[in-house]
Amino acid sequence: MSQDPRSSEHSSRPDSAEPGPAEHDRAPPAEEDLASAFVRETEVIEEAIENGKKVRRKGIYLLPNLFTTSALFAGFFSVVAGINGDFTAAAVAIFIAMVLDGLDGRVARLTNTQSAFGAEYDSLSDMLSFGVAPALVAFTWILQDIGKTGWVVAFLYVACAALRLARFNVQIGSVDKKWFIGLPSPSAAAFVAASVWTFHSFDAEAFGFKLLMMIVVAAAGILMVSNIRYYSFKDIDLKGPVPFVVLLAIVLGFVVISVEPSVMLLLLFGAYVASGPTLAIMRKMKHAPPAA
Repeated sequence: MSQDPRSSEHSSRPDSAEPGPAEHDRAPPAEEDLASAFVRETEVIEEAIENGKKVRRKGIYLLPNLFTTSALFAGFFSVVAGINGDFTAAAVAIFIAMVLDGLDGRVARLTNTQSAFGAEYDSLSDMLSFGVAPALVAFTWILQDIGKTGWVVAFLYVACAALRLARFNVQIGSVDKKWFIGLPSPSAAAFVAASVWTFHSFDAEAFGFKLLMMIVVAAAGILMVSNIRYYSFKDIDLKGPVPFVVLLAIVLGFVVISVEPSVMLLLLFGAYVASGPTLAIMRKMKHAPPAA
């Protein structure tokens, strides 16, 4: 009986064979595949206008986003410090976040590294640092003693901060840069933080201070979503020469603030918060028709 040639070929083939060098080259390690896929899938791609042409840009700018991340960290630290009862550190962290928030945009403009990603990231960071953190610190310190009214007022501030940031984002480029429409969220947060810092330093926990703090938080929130104009200081030329007395005034300002930081910052930002309604009333009185 003759044997099937296919069976003879099968029987003559070795059961296992070592892969050649080419086969090793065609099978890269799985770790490299996962790493490259992760980088590719998580890459940020945004469209931008450069020299009048629409281009697709990969990646993000590191320097301005480092400042934004630092501000975000300061805001989160403020929340943690407030929960732990360290209200002085919580208030100081909000002021640090305010300084860092002012630097990230200026750094981006100076280095020509503005991007849509950076703008959105900055807005989300502001929501935590100037929306959630001040309200939570104020609530944890004294507003929770008022009961339901306390957390309602704290939520009112958070909601107004979110609305203020959303309105600011859609109004960029369509309003006069010399003025803010509504109280800026960093200034509102500074006003609340300075109030907590000052009153807590003097152990002011009487019922009258609880009502005062409730009014401060509610007023700061409502002013953020109002149409009252606030001076933005953006028309000040920091690159041009100034009289010597200006630098002397700045030095004296730092000296005065260092004497009692919490009180002086409260007076400073309290005056800025009051400047909007005061100027609005003055403008209305100026344009009011004369009495008969």
